[in-house]
Amino acid sequence: MNAVEIEAAVSELAEKPFDAQEFAYDFLRAFGNKETTIKKLRAGQSNSSDIQNGVLQRNYIHIAVCDQDLVTKTLNTLRESKATEKAKAKFILVTDGLNLQAEDLISGETISSEFSKFAEHFGFFLPLAGISTIREIKDNPIDVRATGRLNKLYIELLKENPDWATEERRQDMNHFMARLIFCFFAEDTEIFQPSGIFTQTIEQMSERDSSNTHEVISTLFHAMNVDHPQREQTKFPVWARKFPYVNGGLFSGSTEVPKFSKIARTYLLHAGKLNWQEINPDIFGSMIQAVTDDGERGSLGMHYTSVPNILKVLNPLFLDDLNEQLEAAKESPLKLLNLRKRIARIRVFDPACGSGNFLVIAYKQLRKIENKINELRGENGRATDIPLTNFRGIEINSFPAEIARLALVIAEYQSNVQYCGQIEALQTVLPLSKENWIICGNALRLDWLEIFPPFDSTVKILADDLFETPLNQPEFNFEYEGGEIYICGNPPYLGSTWQSKAQKEDLELVFSNTTKNWKALDYVAGWFMKAAHYGASTKYACNIAFVATNSICQGQQVPFLWPSIYEKKFQISFAYKSFKWANLASHNAGVIVVIVGITNEQKKLKFLYEVDDTNVVNCKTVTNINPYLVASDTVIIDKAMKPLNSLPVMDFGNKADDGGFLTLDSSELSDLNLSKLERKKFIKPFYGSKEFINGETRYCIWIEDTDLEEAKNIVRINQRIELVKSARLASRDAYARSLAIRSHQFKTPRLAKKTVIVTPRVSSENRPYLPVGLLDNSSVIGDRNFALYDAPIWCISLIASRLHWIWIGTVCVRLGLSFSYSNTLGWNTFPLPKLTEKNKADLIRCAENILLAREAHFPATIADLYDPEKMPENLRAAHEQNDEVLERIYIGRRFKNDTERLEKLFSMYTEMTSKQVGKK
Repeated sequence: MNAVEIEAAVSELAEKPFDAQEFAYDFLRAFGNKETTIKKLRAGQSNSSDIQNGVLQRNYIHIAVCDQDLVTKTLNTLRESKATEKAKAKFILVTDGLNLQAEDLISGETISSEFSKFAEHFGFFLPLAGISTIREIKDNPIDVRATGRLNKLYIELLKENPDWATEERRQDMNHFMARLIFCFFAEDTEIFQPSGIFTQTIEQMSERDSSNTHEVISTLFHAMNVDHPQREQTKFPVWARKFPYVNGGLFSGSTEVPKFSKIARTYLLHAGKLNWQEINPDIFGSMIQAVTDDGERGSLGMHYTSVPNILKVLNPLFLDDLNEQLEAAKESPLKLLNLRKRIARIRVFDPACGSGNFLVIAYKQLRKIENKINELRGENGRATDIPLTNFRGIEINSFPAEIARLALVIAEYQSNVQYCGQIEALQTVLPLSKENWIICGNALRLDWLEIFPPFDSTVKILADDLFETPLNQPEFNFEYEGGEIYICGNPPYLGSTWQSKAQKEDLELVFSNTTKNWKALDYVAGWFMKAAHYGASTKYACNIAFVATNSICQGQQVPFLWPSIYEKKFQISFAYKSFKWANLASHNAGVIVVIVGITNEQKKLKFLYEVDDTNVVNCKTVTNINPYLVASDTVIIDKAMKPLNSLPVMDFGNKADDGGFLTLDSSELSDLNLSKLERKKFIKPFYGSKEFINGETRYCIWIEDTDLEEAKNIVRINQRIELVKSARLASRDAYARSLAIRSHQFKTPRLAKKTVIVTPRVSSENRPYLPVGLLDNSSVIGDRNFALYDAPIWCISLIASRLHWIWIGTVCVRLGLSFSYSNTLGWNTFPLPKLTEKNKADLIRCAENILLAREAHFPATIADLYDPEKMPENLRAAHEQNDEVLERIYIGRRFKNDTERLEKLFSMYTEMTSKQVGKK
């Protein structure tokens, strides 16, 4: 379950009559527990509570229902319960049906609420559903509650008005929702007076059967679109005349409203009775965005960018510097004044703004700093100098674009209330401005210089008013001389395999004049390149930071993307190395990302951030950050088709391309019913990456050309040969079809003469060393591995080293955080000193020691042996000795850390490749 679904379930539980016998089980159901779990608890099989009427779910929560006025006493009993401690419960909860109290036993936080209102605290319990509690939700659950109410309303309206669900009318529906959101907010913040007037008017003036609900709302919308001079001529009913003129494009155009069912009317009134004054525009926007997206609605409430993650981008981009300047200027009114003027000229542009999260946070943070300046200068309550039009965005979908504008309007009003006062805020909020600063369009096809122009130039605003976005646009002037440009955001990622034809065309437009290999780039790379083009087109300093897939800083994408960025005179100014960008999904699912800041300013110091397993951020100040996000010289690793380092050639394992008919599991092998002689001659052990790492048993049919006729005489083997032939002939690949004439063999059949060194192509990042092993010449290596056929055993020492682990992890592509080994990028480029015969002998001994240490724990698998929590001491010692010997070959001692390892490796790579150029 996601957060919105949980909130709805908890609200339903809080609203229905209290049932002491069923409460605990209903509560657990609300957080996604299955009926099988409930059944076991009810039967006492898994309920280890030691108090009367208690329900204890191991590792989660201890719940008790008590008599009236005994809630606090019973909570103390649960806290002191030995069963609570033994079951490692994280929460305790007690209710008497009138009041409810709970405690988070890990953090010590508590809640106390009337039973009917405990749903307001649902965020407190989200860890019960595997969702890491996010502070914004825990402290202020209105965003999730409002999203859930609007989602129910939206779905019901589409049922009642199927024509509004069509592509032609979806925009009307979305515009209607934006109007509703504004009205709910306005009636709870005194923009509309008296408080609650919008919801109350609909409740009073519309029939309970909902037959005229749409007419009442349409009349109200029409009233908000008519200015006072015209109101005298427009015969509005008395109840509609109370509403002020709003417009700003929000209520212009058609005031048609979808028809309501009785259920839809109820949902509307329920939504209106929430306290919308507490809405967080910085997270509400992207949550509500999913309401109107059929594909996203199933994951409602998950997809938003939390404030701490947004600040990972904005702080090093410009906020840290502003706060440092504020601290330095505290004692100087003149410096404070200059800083305030500087802030008023800062412009922030998000060319993939979604519902405006980054822009809203940037605006609120700048207002916070401006207010601090005003306090220090004794000018409390001073009106802001920061215009909303300094915060611009592009969004490809119309509804998020509307919500982004609305979120900024709400943020401005809330900031004015906070820093200037309610009266001053009300004086400036209406009518809404007609200026449009969020553009609906394709960011990779629009001209950013028109949307977000250089300073002291005429600005074209892409609409006639705030909530419409035609590209015929009026011009008006802004004065921004001496300001600063910041471009930031979280663009869509999309690897090359998942891009649509239109998205491929987008990238072609961006990269056609810069790189030939744009087809292999992630979609997010287009924003980096477009931003660099923008910065190169203006004489002003330009600072840019995007959240991106970590693959743009790994593997083959680095030489495809980053040389073009550097050609535009940009360098990396700060970066966050790979970390999990979490959301509100159950079990805190998220993608692995990096944050990369680039600038065309010359900055002596750069900042490199790392997020550890406990989500603590560490920052290093460095002089350079290269495209692999390493504090080292700017080096770009190109694929090398042959080893640059005198190492043996590393090949792929055997690719079958056989439809799965040449490989066998144990039962399939038995089904062949072969004699011992036939099995010895035509069956070999087969090792894919899973088989090698996990010790799984598989086999393959292996037929030499000279033995083909004999093999065909075995009926079941011949049947498989024919099935391979059919599979290959049916292939779309012409080369695969050509292989049908030798359907008895793998696509690339290869065996070692003596031994083969094998290393999987993909392996877990959790292992302290890359998996590598030695197999005999009877083993067939699958193409999910790389293989060194009949190579010297000291190669194992290299692959099993920390040096190689850090090199592969840096220069090769990663699948999420997992290692994806590459022979052309990792092995062929690995910097290696010239090895003496003694060096090789020492490394052979190290490799043998590693293999012997493993053998001592037979039948433990690679997965068993390299579990970081269970790695045997003798194996760990063998690896430590291997690292000691190898690193002394490199620098005469052990490296201090991975940073020093990479610095040395990049330096050696530069030297090695310069020699290759010299040879050419």
